[in-house]
Amino acid sequence: MKIEIWSDIMCPFCYIGKRRLESALKDFEYADKVDIEWKSFLLNPDMVTDPNKSTLEYLSETKGWSLGQTQQITQQVVDMAKEEGLTYHMDKTVVANAKNAHRLLQLAKTIEKGDAMKERLLKAYFTEGKNIDDRDILVQLALEVGLEQSRVEACLDSEEFLDKVEQDVYESKLIGVRGVPFFVLDRKYGISGAQPKEAFVETIEKAWKEYVKTNPILEVIENQDGSSCDLEDGNC
Repeated sequence: MKIEIWSDIMCPFCYIGKRRLESALKDFEYADKVDIEWKSFLLNPDMVTDPNKSTLEYLSETKGWSLGQTQQITQQVVDMAKEEGLTYHMDKTVVANAKNAHRLLQLAKTIEKGDAMKERLLKAYFTEGKNIDDRDILVQLALEVGLEQSRVEACLDSEEFLDKVEQDVYESKLIGVRGVPFFVLDRKYGISGAQPKEAFVETIEKAWKEYVKTNPILEVIENQDGSSCDLEDGNC
């Protein structure tokens, strides 16, 4: 069963939602039969990267809040993240356009490294305060999750996978995604936002019941006394 997740790297609730989904899957009997696919979503596709400005300063300017008000509001998100074992340093997060980071994510997906790349990008942004639009930083993060340097550099030095990013964004509009994170289970059930773990558990179980109606799971019982012929080795 597939779970598709529309998410942006700059979204604090997306990291929290990721942890809550992971927690729900830990308690799910068939978690090994669930395929997670991260979809790109751009909250601010036209954002101009400014490594000298923090997200708090940016929010203060764009929302018309004082810096004190901004800190107070974002502290609620910091506390929410802490409950999921995450450490947010909102005062260190850098104003950065996430488009190149999403292209890197798309590259990672081609070699089954999408989840690892997504995790590394989120941690880099919210915990480590790294500029996720800096080429050298993106290369280093990609190397840490097992991508080849030459392949990463070739991607970042071109517009490769930009069409994939735009396709994900377009698809999100077709299915009515208005905010992220947005989780789509088996293309039948949706979860909007970083809902409590219980909501994920309930929806996963509901989606699974529908999924197995057309995709039955064969349970194999192995017994030491159950003699058989080995097809692979030809042993009987």
